[in-house]
Amino acid sequence: MLITEFRVLLPMTVEEYQVAQLYATAKVSKQNTGGGEGVEILANEPFQKPASEGFLGKYNTGQYTKKIYHLGSRVPNFVRLVFKDSTLSLNEEAWNAYPYCKTVLTNPYMKDHMFIDISTLHVADRGESENVHQLTGDELKKRQVVYINIADKVSRGDYKPEDDPEKFKSVKTGRGPLLSTEPWYKNCQPYMCCYKLVREKFKWFGIQTKVENLIMTQEERLFRNFHRQLFCWTDEWYGLTMQDIRALEAAAVEELNKERKEGHKKGFTTEE
Repeated sequence: MLITEFRVLLPMTVEEYQVAQLYATAKVSKQNTGGGEGVEILANEPFQKPASEGFLGKYNTGQYTKKIYHLGSRVPNFVRLVFKDSTLSLNEEAWNAYPYCKTVLTNPYMKDHMFIDISTLHVADRGESENVHQLTGDELKKRQVVYINIADKVSRGDYKPEDDPEKFKSVKTGRGPLLSTEPWYKNCQPYMCCYKLVREKFKWFGIQTKVENLIMTQEERLFRNFHRQLFCWTDEWYGLTMQDIRALEAAAVEELNKERKEGHKKGFTTEE
């Protein structure tokens, strides 16, 4: 099992990010759904756990979502050779007890031999907290820490001028541009950090190490691209309420179903 803690630094408050993240998730889902592939939403409803079962000992209420990611052609050829087309999907369950969120992804074919577990805590700091996920023992020893600067260059295939923090300046907030040549994250106001702890396992003789490394590389790529977009969409989500977000999410269910059945293939593909 690999364990990596990604720390994503952002020029916004923890309170703003709650709306920003949900808005961006809905928009990215639409961008990546079509032609039989993409996101299918099965549930989006409140949840409450007993206090004794709260995440990190205290986060026990929030919003539960259940989704299926129909991957299809989005994975590398060597992975498609292992699975039948009908099994190229990921099931996602998420418990958003903001500022904490737990997301678990599994594959129906792999069962217990494959999972991606993402625990995220959003903190009003600059990424300097040592162990927000309260790891102990072997997990703390195995953990690697990776800082993600959203202003850093991305691959040519991922680059879009409209999603470039070095080119964006928010009209509503005055934030940006963020320059990769400057330590903007040390001086920006406001500021916060997403501490995203990823545990992942893929048990399959002969390709286990290759796939585990691929998954972790793609998680870093997803986090970087997602937060580049999230920041560059500041003027779209800034000022929205949670009521606005819930209405947007409700409308997205039918839109995604229609696009997945009738639209064309589009969006994110895995880099080998």
